Amino acid sequence: MAFNTAVSGLTAASTNLEIIGNNVANAGTTGYKSARGEFADVYASSQLGAAANAIGKGVSVSGVTQSFTQGNISFTNNVLDMAINGGGFFLLNDNGSNVYSRAGNFQVDNQGFVVNPLGNKLQVFNTTDTGEQTGGVGDLLIDTSLIQPSGTEVVEFTANVDSRDVNSVLPFGTYDAFAVPPTAPVADEFNSSTSVTIYDSLGNSHVMSTYFERTASNQWNVHTLIDGVSQGAATPVEFLDTGAIKAGVGLNTSITVTAWAPKNASGDPTGAADQTFVVDLSDITQFGAEFAVTDVQQDGFSTGQLSGIEVGDTGVVFARFTNGQSRSLGQVALSTFTNANGLQPLGGSRWAETFISGQPIISTPGLGGVGLVQSGALEESNVEVSQELVNMIVAQRNFQANAKMIQTEDTITQTVINLR
Repeated sequence: MAFNTAVSGLTAASTNLEIIGNNVANAGTTGYKSARGEFADVYASSQLGAAANAIGKGVSVSGVTQSFTQGNISFTNNVLDMAINGGGFFLLNDNGSNVYSRAGNFQVDNQGFVVNPLGNKLQVFNTTDTGEQTGGVGDLLIDTSLIQPSGTEVVEFTANVDSRDVNSVLPFGTYDAFAVPPTAPVADEFNSSTSVTIYDSLGNSHVMSTYFERTASNQWNVHTLIDGVSQGAATPVEFLDTGAIKAGVGLNTSITVTAWAPKNASGDPTGAADQTFVVDLSDITQFGAEFAVTDVQQDGFSTGQLSGIEVGDTGVVFARFTNGQSRSLGQVALSTFTNANGLQPLGGSRWAETFISGQPIISTPGLGGVGLVQSGALEESNVEVSQELVNMIVAQRNFQANAKMIQTEDTITQTVINLR
């Protein structure tokens, strides 16, 4: 009888319709990968094997495979939305277990961790503040607390003092803006000056003024005042006839400010530690041109709050702060598998590794065949709805044909029963 054969066909067609229906239902699901039914014919066999003219016994579902082809990338306004442009899966922590996903619709939970809608935490490589990996993988945490300030340790000048200047009329003295009465330099004591903001260990800002006093041909004295208070004796510097600063034993190309005691606007201690830092003068020149400062750099900064997040295409997550600083919070970890079709679907656009998939290979975006990360974007489902509708029509025809087979078999059986 062909009833069993036709029933297996009905079951296979029904399963195929379920797969197609699931694809269509998830056509708008972020990171969803379309599935396809795999079917195999069935033959009755014994230990001696099936005869060459054996008749098949129907069809069975041999497997359901997913297509991990790239989906279209759509852009969003959320910087924590991430799309993988290429191969790989996001590595997520699900209460201690690793799961994998192509859906990058992330958000920050109430503890500051970056999570997906199911609360699984995004995993990143630990990095230094500048983005260099330090090893190890952990949860990505967006810390909104104030960052610790840093006192200035190095100040660098790039400037030119005018070789045409004449010697200063008056000698440069020692000054204190908090004295009674306060004292300050006058124009006849120096040829040029510049100022830069520096920071103490508590993040308080202070003004460091540098005065250049010509004393002889190619010779200058450099004086340093912080908040109007002189910091030690003058530092003599010399220049070559080429205009470059002269370096060597006994010659100065920098100033060391020693044991500076920070004060507030009233002249009282700020509570910050006494500070020693270096003022680098090696890039100062003496040419026949007006005094000009082209660059001033110092490495201190005040405290600051988080003002924004950036994610680069290599997955490095940078935090920007209100004090102008930026820090790397980690680098997104992506996973690949020898056999991605062996992954076990978990729902929620997630998969788990299995023996068939092989162990994950975890690497950084852009390396080892892994795709790049695109911030402010999401990968759409790779379902082709028009193709699925065509597949639905074919599956429906298969279902109808097998149903017709049962009807025909019933007619034949009824005819046999009615024989007299």
